[in-house]
Amino acid sequence: MAIESDVIRDGKPVVGYGFNSNGRYSAGEILRRRVLPRLLEAEPGSLLDERGGLDHAKAWDVMMRNEKPGGHGERSVAVGVVDLALFDLASKIEGMLLYRYLSERYGDGQPDDSVFVYAAGGYYAPGKTLTDLQDEMRGFLDPGYDVVKMKIGGADLAEDLRRIEAVIDVLDGDGSRLAVDVNGRFDLNTALEYGRAIEPYGTGSSRWSR
Repeated sequence: MAIESDVIRDGKPVVGYGFNSNGRYSAGEILRRRVLPRLLEAEPGSLLDERGGLDHAKAWDVMMRNEKPGGHGERSVAVGVVDLALFDLASKIEGMLLYRYLSERYGDGQPDDSVFVYAAGGYYAPGKTLTDLQDEMRGFLDPGYDVVKMKIGGADLAEDLRRIEAVIDVLDGDGSRLAVDVNGRFDLNTALEYGRAIEPYGTGSSRWSR
């Protein structure tokens, strides 16, 4: 998503960008039918803080007006991508990198020098071989990522172990650089079975069981 402002820098409008990698929800329809019309129709001053800067909390209140309390996955995805774009826009208007903007506005003004990140992929696909999976992971390592995450749980345990071993080979045999994710698919017994099976590899995990 791109939110174009009326603030001009170097002859061009300042634009805030938001990105969402999850395509399972109808975020576009929610944005077009409900969320964005409210934001566009809001009185401009109602979106500003006392300094005249963009206020994300006020914008969020406008976007969520008349929404059902609680939350639905598809709505959080839709509103979240606008939220990201608004934060990006506000930091650019202030002439600050986003991490410094967040630290000064919501933290102690002393941002961390580094943040742990990983590259996620390793999805299942028809005809995708172990070599394809390894090439995908190398594509994450080449730009500088040190830790990667892959999907498991979409095949039987034996096949997933082969996939895990193939990726660890790309990671120079260091299983601590690999995280695995089943997106809450497993029941408790399956999660424990997989946990015992991969424990020797020293991998990390996230979202094991529902």
